Order: sequence, then structure tokens, then C-alpha cells
Amino acid sequence: MNDLTTSTVDDVAGLRAVADFLADVWQMPRDAPPFHTDVLHSVAHAGGAVHAARSGGAVVGASVAVFGPPAERDIYSLAAAAATSDRGTGYLVKQAQRTWALERGARTMRWTFDPLVARNARFNLVKLGAVASEYQVDFYGPMDDGINNGDETDRLTALWDLTTDAPRATDPAEGRAEAAVLAKAPDGGPLAARDANRLWCRVPEDIVALRASDPDTALRWRHAVREVFTSAYAEGLRATAMSRDGWYLLTLPQALGSARAGETPSSASTAQEDQA
Repeated sequence: MNDLTTSTVDDVAGLRAVADFLADVWQMPRDAPPFHTDVLHSVAHAGGAVHAARSGGAVVGASVAVFGPPAERDIYSLAAAAATSDRGTGYLVKQAQRTWALERGARTMRWTFDPLVARNARFNLVKLGAVASEYQVDFYGPMDDGINNGDETDRLTALWDLTTDAPRATDPAEGRAEAAVLAKAPDGGPLAARDANRLWCRVPEDIVALRASDPDTALRWRHAVREVFTSAYAEGLRATAMSRDGWYLLTLPQALGSARAGETPSSASTAQEDQA
């Protein structure tokens, strides 16, 4: 996509194209998108931002963001999505959001994502360098779009420090082979492993496909990963990386700095999950 460009959108025709695109990504009818055109128009009019990535005139990526209370200068990234699977478009969209947020005084951005979707976790934690600051159980309640397929909606909150360019240089797999296995996953393989200071947790290769083909097994994965994460987060561990083979790395947040550990003097957050 050599002609890929991003821009903010505030005209009705452009916002309708974004609404249609988001409906397609979430596999919802275009007359019932996650964000209707009038809602997007209200967001833009109220000082938020709707970004669109286009190639050949077609929308191939989009995001929606608003500020929270002025005293906090929070940015709520309500949605971000890309049509391509190579993550290049998603990265461009998030960088457009980042530039927009920094220009308005924000220092961090938040959004939610499904902990079982490994590709999104790797994009958020490794490519962008965000930290998963919270684990939320069944955050939205049942969602019947084509992505969630009625599954329970546990979510991680990504917290992204906008003031630094370089992701942390962390090898998520280092030390995992020597760690003690704690539990088995629904597929019979290892689910979690731990050493003195770190914990690893595995998720399925493609949870979206698994929900469609075997929803009962998908739900067992949800509950198994939930048990590992809620226990780990209660101890103070946070998800900081994801390996290429689907293992989270959870570490203590002291070494991450105040913003990455969850202190957000000026931050940005998401209410809808990203599909970037």
C-alpha cells in the first residue's frame, strides 16, 4: 500500500465510510455498526478525532478517540481497526492517534483488547510498547458481533506511553523453557509457567476461529486464562510482552516507569476494543 495516507475526518460522507468500515471489521450489518455516522459526527464536533487510513480512495483503517476530563487530559481511543493483517496499517492509524493526542497535551493513551487475541496483544505490547495495566472480567457483557461471537468479554487495558518512541527491548521467551509449568491448557499443552519474578501464560493460536468452530472449548480457554491473569494481577504482575508463539510475559511493574505502571497524569484510554 504505497499510497496509504491518514487524515482526520469530519464530513458526513467520510464519517459514513468510516462507520461502514468499522461495521465490516466487526462483522456487523452496515445499518447497525459499532459507531453510527451521527455518533462519529458528534465525537468530531465535540473535539474528539476520527482518523481514516485510505488506500486508492478506500478506507482501510480507522480510529475514534475523545478526551476525558480536562484536568486529566485523558484520551479515550474508542476504536482502532485495520483491514490488513500485516499490522502496517494498524501501526499507521495508532501513530496518527498518537500525534493528535500529543498535540493536545496527552502523554499516555489507553484502550481495551481481548487477551485471547494473540496478534493484537503482540501488536499492542511489542510493536507499540504498551503495558496491559488492568484485567477486566466480562467488561462489556455478551457481544454478538462476528469477532466476539457471544463470548464473555474479558479485556486487558493497554496503557501506552506516548512520549517515548522505542518499545522496550524484551525477549518474551527468555527463561520460559526453564520455568516451572503451573497448569495445563484446554488443548492439553502447558497454560502457564513461572520463575521467581516472571510468569508466562499461553493463549490459543486463533481464538476467533475457535469461537466459530468450538465455542465450548473457546469458553474453557477464556476461563483458564482468566484464572491465571486475575491471580497474577492481584499479586501486582502486569502483562508486558507477547511472544510470536502466543505466550504472554507478565512481570512486576516497578521497572516500567510511572506511566507504564499505571500512573497517568495525562493519559488516553479506550472504551471499545482495538482490532488494529
